[in-house]
Amino acid sequence: MALTRIRLELARTPNHPDGSSIHGYEFIAPLTEDDHIDAEAWREQKNQCKVFRFWDGEPDQHGKLRHVGQGWRFDYDRQDDEDDGPFFKLDRHALVAGAYVSITEHDGVQRAFRVVSAVTVGG
Repeated sequence: MALTRIRLELARTPNHPDGSSIHGYEFIAPLTEDDHIDAEAWREQKNQCKVFRFWDGEPDQHGKLRHVGQGWRFDYDRQDDEDDGPFFKLDRHALVAGAYVSITEHDGVQRAFRVVSAVTVGG
């Protein structure tokens, strides 16, 4: 099963009215033919499903994409859920350029991110 590298960049906010290319995430995930995250394929390839968080003025973070119950999250420390970045209903969104997803950040604020690219990286 092919994996996809997905780049998310911060969508419009009061502080970034045009969005921001220096605040976001890149992560690897398996997608279905209709570009939704594939939970079954993730189980087989979860060790390859990594995330890189880049945020201007903060240290870069590296973690993993995790499936917890019905939800998805970025996990940077397996021992601590406080740093996790849960998605809002990721399973309902096609991960294609131009789409939007929401993530609750470390500060507890849910922010919208735009999918900038989704490129196949293996298969």
